[in-house]
Amino acid sequence: MAVTVRIPTTLRPLSGGEKQVEVAAGALSDVITALEGAHPGFADRLLDEDGNLRKFVNIFVDDDDVRYLNGLSTEVIDGVTVSIIPAVAGG
Repeated sequence: MAVTVRIPTTLRPLSGGEKQVEVAAGALSDVITALEGAHPGFADRLLDEDGNLRKFVNIFVDDDDVRYLNGLSTEVIDGVTVSIIPAVAGG
């Protein structure tokens, strides 16, 4: 089984227009690595130069923000949905 990653509209060019992709389960860092392997460019958009989650990107494992879990060490088990949500700013 696999993990489903929901891709926001702004990042869909990286996934070939796909709204969601499936990758192997593991720690969130492993999920991002698998996503990068299948669709190059995601790591640059999700992680900063130190390998940490960018501040303007929110990632949810099911309904939980990973910043309130274990960050990139959060375990993502088979059948779970990971949602990438870009932060929205404006006035």
